[in-house]
Amino acid sequence: MARIQMTTPLVEMDGDEMTRVLWKMIKEELILPYIELKSDYYDLGLVNRDQTDDQVTVDSAKASLKYGVAVKCATITPNAARVQEYKLKRMYKSPNGTIRAILDGTVFRAPILVKGISPNVRSWNKPITIARHAYGDVYKASEMKIPGPGRVELVYTSSDGHEKRALVHDFDGPGLVQGQHNLIASIESFARACFTFALERRQDLWFATKDTISKQYDHSFKDIFQSIYDRDYKEAFEQAGIEYFYTLIDDAVARVMKSEGGFIWACKNYDGDVMSDMVSSAFGSLAMMTSVLVSPGGIYEYEAAHGTVQRHYYRYLKGETTSTNPIATIFAWTGALRKRGELDHIPDLVAYADRMEAASLATIESGQMTGDLARITDLTDPQVLDSRSFIRAIRANYEKQN
Repeated sequence: MARIQMTTPLVEMDGDEMTRVLWKMIKEELILPYIELKSDYYDLGLVNRDQTDDQVTVDSAKASLKYGVAVKCATITPNAARVQEYKLKRMYKSPNGTIRAILDGTVFRAPILVKGISPNVRSWNKPITIARHAYGDVYKASEMKIPGPGRVELVYTSSDGHEKRALVHDFDGPGLVQGQHNLIASIESFARACFTFALERRQDLWFATKDTISKQYDHSFKDIFQSIYDRDYKEAFEQAGIEYFYTLIDDAVARVMKSEGGFIWACKNYDGDVMSDMVSSAFGSLAMMTSVLVSPGGIYEYEAAHGTVQRHYYRYLKGETTSTNPIATIFAWTGALRKRGELDHIPDLVAYADRMEAASLATIESGQMTGDLARITDLTDPQVLDSRSFIRAIRANYEKQN
């Protein structure tokens, strides 16, 4: 079988731990036998990020701006324990946060539905897409440990030297402080991306913040969304028969648990991070959720919505067999390759992505699956496969289609 030819590279961002192992398996078994892969490769593994002082992360994001399509493996965001474990120079920030800041996009995450895996929430019968703002909040925050009594203030100094101050806290002992920020332009891009995506999908759009408590930061999000909706999208939403619905974040959480799904839920950066894991887990598994970052300029970065599967990686290092679910990582690759095919007008590449995703789901529906799915499947007597055997079973199903 002749391999599919690519004309433009996609940006390939390698990652950490067990997902890095799966990344290599997926390329060896599911991509390279069928595609003459062109990729601009960046090693975002924690060791290389440390060696390059995290410049490799910035370079990968800039390459994404150049080529328009990227695919990313899961990466470690180090805490204090990880700094010691990997003997890092410093505690680096989230690579996803760095990339999102440079691309200034919105992250859309949706569960991968498959027969035999029923959602834990009984009322959910349609997918829920999480739209996550891709800038600011805790991911771009500045933090400080307060050693003892003293005053902490927010200070804004305008370009002409005028100062504006707000008290954070008068400390009478040790404590902690964190300063978050956002940009009006980024929030406006987020709002427009969500409204446009909802119209394309013909789905209702929910948005939620905590504006009753955060009367300037969160309330500004609410006001910007409402203003843009009223001015630019209300008429189109009404013609499409869909709704824009705003509520408080705690009310949204309560409502979503009793909904049937089938809508887009727009969240601020941190809220979207948390809620996407909740939604993916409730629909089946953290490894069964797609994620794509879309920038206003039409840049696409695909990744799995889960982490590096640290526990499985430690077992793998001991020589133990692991049954780690690669589906979301496979779908990151197929999503990026499909988009590359669409942009470069390569129908064979688009067809490859469609067939590989169908083969992946067919493998699960046949009863062959990883351990995380076997524990929750409705199918009787599922066959639990280790990671490589599962990937090879997908390959066998793919080749049956050709």
